[in-house]
Amino acid sequence: MLILRLQRLGKSKHPSYRLIVSEKRKDPQAGHVEILGTYNPSLVPKVVNLKSDRIKYWLSVGAQASATVNNLLIGQGIMTGKKQKSVAISHKRQEKLAKKKAAPAPAA
Repeated sequence: MLILRLQRLGKSKHPSYRLIVSEKRKDPQAGHVEILGTYNPSLVPKVVNLKSDRIKYWLSVGAQASATVNNLLIGQGIMTGKKQKSVAISHKRQEKLAKKKAAPAPAA
């Protein structure tokens, strides 16, 4: 199965990413089928260069987009639909947040 994902490039603490098509079970650094664009969140404003026609082609032949790429494509208007939750919160953290929300606010 093919997946559209981000491949990290750049220096330490200054990331830039490539949008690639690769096998789902392969490591993103191990190789790719095609480079579909770049994304640099370090710059202001964020720089996004995508090949929309090639992205639409890969999605049409059955490639899946990772949650982060899905949200990026929706933000750029290449895909439509809802954004996906891309960061998982552990059960332990969810319980801690629920307790904090349920606790009464301290009196000032």
